[in-house]
Amino acid sequence: MRVLVVTAVAAEADAVSGGLGIGAGRSHPSVDVLAAGVGPAAAASGTARALALASAAPAPYDLVVSAGIGGGFQPLAPVGSLVVADAIVAADLGAETPEGFVPVDELGFGRTVHHPPAEPAARIAGLLGAVLAPVLTVSTVTGSASRTAELTARHPRAAAEAMEGFGVAEAAAACSVPVLEIRAVSNAVGPRDRSAWRIGPALDALRYGFQQLSPVFEESPWQTP
Repeated sequence: MRVLVVTAVAAEADAVSGGLGIGAGRSHPSVDVLAAGVGPAAAASGTARALALASAAPAPYDLVVSAGIGGGFQPLAPVGSLVVADAIVAADLGAETPEGFVPVDELGFGRTVHHPPAEPAARIAGLLGAVLAPVLTVSTVTGSASRTAELTARHPRAAAEAMEGFGVAEAAAACSVPVLEIRAVSNAVGPRDRSAWRIGPALDALRYGFQQLSPVFEESPWQTP
């Protein structure tokens, strides 16, 4: 199996690589790690380029994983916990109306949800002791109680929010490659309080998660329903 892990920034990529034992001249036999940039557009373009290049090589990717840190909806996903997505949701792709937000799929213009393969997602969540729940992709990090309440009302099962998952999933779907999303929670979704963020512990949790997954990614082939 060949896996592409896509993060936003170098610190996340370093945590993933550290968990996989990549660095100082060492590589992983099955996994490549890419820091594609912040936000869904950068994530989609970086992922698409990597998948296109791999498709011309003898060993194309069998799985794409969007990974990094993110905000956790309380109390479901406390700071320091891990979340594995059972749905990757574009939470702010749509239109504002006098009656409220309307997702783009309800407008008839596309989709707002990708579903990772159920059995592998559940298996990985169980292995990591992670929450298995939707992860929201947003272009603006939530920073107010009113926005938190709005997202919670529209997505009552959501456990985390981040900025790249849906972009990664769109690129993976275009290439018919299955996708997963794994998030380590660095802060509570809610009124912005930068002093309460725990980025270091979240990166440590991300590193631990990929340390546990390293042997899983060496299995071949990657089975999906």
